[in-house]
Amino acid sequence: MHFIALTSSLLLAGAVLAQQTPAGFTPAVDKPLDVYYGTTYISPGLLVKKSAVAKAPTIGLTNTTLTGKYLLAMIDVDASGTGPGLNGRTTVLHALLTDYTSSGTTQNGSSILTTKATGPSSYFGPAPPAETPKHPHNYIFLLHAQPDGFAVPASQKQVVSSRMGIDWNKFASEAKLEKPVAATYLQVQSGDITVRRFVEF
Repeated sequence: MHFIALTSSLLLAGAVLAQQTPAGFTPAVDKPLDVYYGTTYISPGLLVKKSAVAKAPTIGLTNTTLTGKYLLAMIDVDASGTGPGLNGRTTVLHALLTDYTSSGTTQNGSSILTTKATGPSSYFGPAPPAETPKHPHNYIFLLHAQPDGFAVPASQKQVVSSRMGIDWNKFASEAKLEKPVAATYLQVQSGDITVRRFVEF
């Protein structure tokens, strides 16, 4: 009886740890990336309005010693595959930003990382098109330690430029990235018609 209860508890703990990335996504990541849009903390799978995530977030890590540089990817894994040769769902790269380093500041206990980089792929906010029935899109944030001399592999330059159909496991392998340091994800409902309250330049 005690063995069964202990086993159940361990399985439940494992399920909780795996929730930093959506079910079925690889690589699965068990350490949370702290993502803030303003004062809103993105707990894994949080459904948000597109107007709330129009600008790049603040990111950080808790209970982690920050050393060296990091890179951040943000990927929509539920994009409609409507282009030539695309059927069903595909991926869209919403950001690939390099050179994150410790800012020396904290937010709600998170050690904040900052970067001045705007590439290789600048941030653009979620805005999934209307679908019937509505289909929430999962936007996954993956933080990796940045290798010395990092550059987008030649074989990946086209997909990074177009942003469509990126296979992150393939990218990571060819770019010689280690397993993600941390991750999280948010959801935005397809057809969200919230209006942005600022002017973009």
